[in-house]
Amino acid sequence: MAKLRLADLDVQGKRVLVRVDFNVPMDEHQNITDDRRIRGSLPTITAILRGGGTPILTSHLGRPKGKPEARYGLRPVADRLCLDLDAPIKFAKDCVGDEARMLVDNLKSGEVLLLENLRFHPGEEANDPVFAKTLASYADVYVNDAFGSAHRAHASTVGVTPYFKQCAAGLLLERELKYLGEALEHPQRPFVAVMGGAKIHGKIEVMQRLFEKVDTLLIGGGMTYTFFHALGYEVGGSLVDAAMLDTAKTLLRDAKGQGFQLILPQDTLVAQSVTARSTTKTVLVTDIPAGWSGVDIGRKTMEDYARRIHAARTVFWNGPMGIFEIREFAAGTEAVARALVAATDAGAVTVVGGGDSAAAIAQLGLEARVSHVSTGGGASLEFLEGKVLPGVAALTEV
Repeated sequence: MAKLRLADLDVQGKRVLVRVDFNVPMDEHQNITDDRRIRGSLPTITAILRGGGTPILTSHLGRPKGKPEARYGLRPVADRLCLDLDAPIKFAKDCVGDEARMLVDNLKSGEVLLLENLRFHPGEEANDPVFAKTLASYADVYVNDAFGSAHRAHASTVGVTPYFKQCAAGLLLERELKYLGEALEHPQRPFVAVMGGAKIHGKIEVMQRLFEKVDTLLIGGGMTYTFFHALGYEVGGSLVDAAMLDTAKTLLRDAKGQGFQLILPQDTLVAQSVTARSTTKTVLVTDIPAGWSGVDIGRKTMEDYARRIHAARTVFWNGPMGIFEIREFAAGTEAVARALVAATDAGAVTVVGGGDSAAAIAQLGLEARVSHVSTGGGASLEFLEGKVLPGVAALTEV
């Protein structure tokens, strides 16, 4: 990687401003329901502490629109860090102001300070230079470990960097770029990509770029019914993005013209209503009955996709195969997840591209059994599109 890494820094006796991604889901009682992003930051925080540095952690949570909202406070994250780190955790009730400055000034070696939600101030998303300069004044060096926010040119990801001589990638960010970069630029072949999710919109550029890179692209999820409708099939009450019909036709035509394998499901699970315990049946994709909705890929498709994934040497997966939040419609997503595990065991490099697919594989307890699970849904897709991520571009060149 052509950017400075945490391993390149001497943090002994220095305060380190660390942009982490603690944008974690919480329930109505502010209990953290998925701590993967917190766990993902621990190696970087621990490495800084072991190197004699003092981490000052900054993050956003949710979309509070530039003002404090109790439900988006980071206190529960500070409490969780107390359980995960063998170090005293300090918490500032704001990320700027007198209290934050006092806590920074009194921070001792071996302690960790977490600042309150950056987005409680409009200066974060506006990349305000005064706000950025204040954050930068807390520390001697800067580390970005928030891949999930690296596609945003905000004060904490870009604005702070001119105020430091050294701006480095944390261990998580480095790992993300390594796996996503190598999968895209230097894949072992066959290279199979699996794209799912509800809509084509937002994934068009990724699919078009994957045409140039992968050997086979497997399609699943709600987006399949837009493709089927574009082919003239009856799709019943299935999800169709009418605005994307011409795009779907173009993608199918381009794939055929390039001799590229874009594989659609052979069969599909359909339901009379999109609810648990609804009446369901599996039909060929050409035989979806009127009034029924497609909710998952069918058994033949699961077997076909698993076979293609097993034969691959590199696999990238983004997006579930059905409405996996409903147990009865989750079999296709589980089949893909287990196929990735089998491919990994056989020596393939397997990357899960964040978002719902990352949540699904974690829910199945299979997260540790693939090569890499990305913490950034939108960031991973933009990276795969070939876009420059501002938070990465702003780091120090080596």
